[in-house]
Amino acid sequence: MELRDPFMFSCQLKREVCLGCRATVGQIADGPWHFEFRQLFGQSVNGGVLRMYSSANQKKNQLQESTLTDPNFSADLKSTQTKATKTNVEGVQPGPEERLRNEDFQPFSAFLTDSFGRRHNYLRISLTEKCNLRCQYCMPENGVKLTPRSQLLSTSEVLTIARLFVQEGVDKIRLTGGEPLIRPDLLDIIIELRKLNGLKTIAVTTNGINLAKSLPRLKEAGLDLINISLDSLVPAKFEFIVRRKGFHKVMEGIDKAIELGFTPVKINCVVMRGLNEDELLNFVRLTEKKPLEVRFIEYMPFDGNKWNFKKMVSYQEMLDHIKQQWPNLEMIQTGCVNTAKMFKVPGFEGHVGFITSMSEHFCGSCNRLRITADGNLKVCLFGNSEFSLRDALRSGASDVELLQVIGAAVGRKKKEHAGMFKISQMTNRPMILIGG
Repeated sequence: MELRDPFMFSCQLKREVCLGCRATVGQIADGPWHFEFRQLFGQSVNGGVLRMYSSANQKKNQLQESTLTDPNFSADLKSTQTKATKTNVEGVQPGPEERLRNEDFQPFSAFLTDSFGRRHNYLRISLTEKCNLRCQYCMPENGVKLTPRSQLLSTSEVLTIARLFVQEGVDKIRLTGGEPLIRPDLLDIIIELRKLNGLKTIAVTTNGINLAKSLPRLKEAGLDLINISLDSLVPAKFEFIVRRKGFHKVMEGIDKAIELGFTPVKINCVVMRGLNEDELLNFVRLTEKKPLEVRFIEYMPFDGNKWNFKKMVSYQEMLDHIKQQWPNLEMIQTGCVNTAKMFKVPGFEGHVGFITSMSEHFCGSCNRLRITADGNLKVCLFGNSEFSLRDALRSGASDVELLQVIGAAVGRKKKEHAGMFKISQMTNRPMILIGG
């Protein structure tokens, strides 16, 4: 075999084949995803990567001549595989797969496990870039340039990607946007997702404008959880923040979700100084007699939202203010991967939470991955690295090839995102083009 290029080899049939993603020269010409893959790893080296499991159902799969050469990525995989083959009799600490077997769980896919051992079992898929509101923290005032429809993921592509991730161990999928309820095939997508073996939870994040009329059918289709964005309880202020009318429709949607038995109904409130920080206590009071989980979100910087540190109200400041009214506020223990710090006023039916992405990040327990509406994989909300699964799919990539791209991206996920001031200077998408 003659090496002709640091990342290519020539076989006896004189067809150039990429060592990293196994694409032929014809596929390379058809899809830019290959070049993203090449850039990700740089020069190739000798040696292969053997994954113990290709999916969460323990289906074994050996990837021949795969040269994923990122040191952290390949070293972590090899270390995991070596440990998994040794026994406690030898006096060796069991690896992740062995520990899972001891606990009667399925081994978790190495493709969705990063170099820090974080297992990503939660996938957020944006279904559209369009929205019927214009929230100040989400969309630039002059709007965004929408991706042509032909470049957005089709229904079948969404389901193909979802199936692949679920096979590898994802058990929760959240559908976002834009506003996902304006996508006409939303019901069909939920119905098909419900058929995926291993998927435990299907959730939707919505602005609530069209929720009341849609929710009965969504529940029947298999929707499990609902998050509703609401940043003010004052109609005029609501319209100022979202630049549209619709407050009463959102409140109607919240009541319908409670009526249909969704528990808890989560309310997402982005707190911004000078706009709605004076409504904190009123939001907490919503939880007194209703099974709501009000989640206060620190204002985060994204392209075009004019983020300013002075506008951000920190978790500690919000908590201190609430405790002045309810000094007996109790903290609730939650799972290690929960993004929100949860509290409850004794005697209240619901809860309140704080998402502290800016003041106290929770990167160490992050289990989330994101797919944008145009098919890019983002391993971190605040990172600007993206990998096009859409282009890979449309270039004819097999499941194994897709998993190589996914595994490479996940393997290079950083230990934690940058600080808020650095994030505010980074080039990233507006939130609406990422997926809320």
